[in-house]
Amino acid sequence: MTFSATWHNLLENIEELPQDATLVTPLSRKAFRVTDVQEHRVLIEYRDDDETIPLQRDQFETLFHRIEDAQGEFELDRLPPNAEPYATVLSLHPRYEVDDREGTLTESETPTGSPLVEAQENTDDADEEREEPDVAVYSDALLLIDALERHDVTTLEDVETPGLVNLYTLLSDVQRNANDLRQDVRSVLLDRLHHDQPVSGQFGSVQRTSRKNRSLKDDELVLNAFESAGIERERLTTVDSSKVNDALDVTELSESDVYEIEESEYVRKADVDEDEKETRLQGLKDRLAETDSEEATELRQEIEELEGRIKELTEFRSGRSFHTQTGAE
Repeated sequence: MTFSATWHNLLENIEELPQDATLVTPLSRKAFRVTDVQEHRVLIEYRDDDETIPLQRDQFETLFHRIEDAQGEFELDRLPPNAEPYATVLSLHPRYEVDDREGTLTESETPTGSPLVEAQENTDDADEEREEPDVAVYSDALLLIDALERHDVTTLEDVETPGLVNLYTLLSDVQRNANDLRQDVRSVLLDRLHHDQPVSGQFGSVQRTSRKNRSLKDDELVLNAFESAGIERERLTTVDSSKVNDALDVTELSESDVYEIEESEYVRKADVDEDEKETRLQGLKDRLAETDSEEATELRQEIEELEGRIKELTEFRSGRSFHTQTGAE
């Protein structure tokens, strides 16, 4: 199929998009929408920016030929800076498919739908149906929020001891459960992130990176390696990392000759939008305060019941009280 036919087919598919459709870039996951379709270009706007950006026909043609040159499978990390929207828009054509996990844009004879199009732009969270998630950190976080509102934590010295105990208990539970959930989220994110390609969300962004964990090999292997490189054994009578590093500086040995190196992948927090978090939190508090619905009443009752349970778990009982109650039974 010629590019001219591909282009007009693509324009027809773009024009069939719902007006509120949101598209996302395949690597950085930036949200945008199509504002106009013209004969030689497509106009888009990013969700957080009012500037109109033209996507030119000739640039789509260049991408079309680059996919052909790559035997129908183009690596997305080869895209020039700011060119990700071209891949997303081209994937609206039934013969092109983006695999954001594999980081590829491929041509296929089988018609496909783009995974980078959301049917509706969810900018108003108030219209979303909300329900309590079945994760331990949720209840702990609700209790902690309530406890923080009841105590002035800017002057901890003035907080009564039972209040401090409650705060410490809740903080500990939130930290533990949040870390468990964070690790679960990280394991899923690792399959979706690409090196040196930050992915943004509403509150911040993350990126995939790697780190090395070194541990010395068997002492005899290390000593033999340095001896063969001209370092006498007496200089490394006992192998420790500081002496090994000094010796590495004056030889041609590599780290892998004396260290067991294990490389692991992890997700690093790149930045945090504190203003967005503060706005979001204030909105949640205002909505709960202003709502008199049955759901809000039930939520407040659940919080009070959970508080009662926490109070029972954290209040102090003397040994005398314990034995008195036991004797009564």
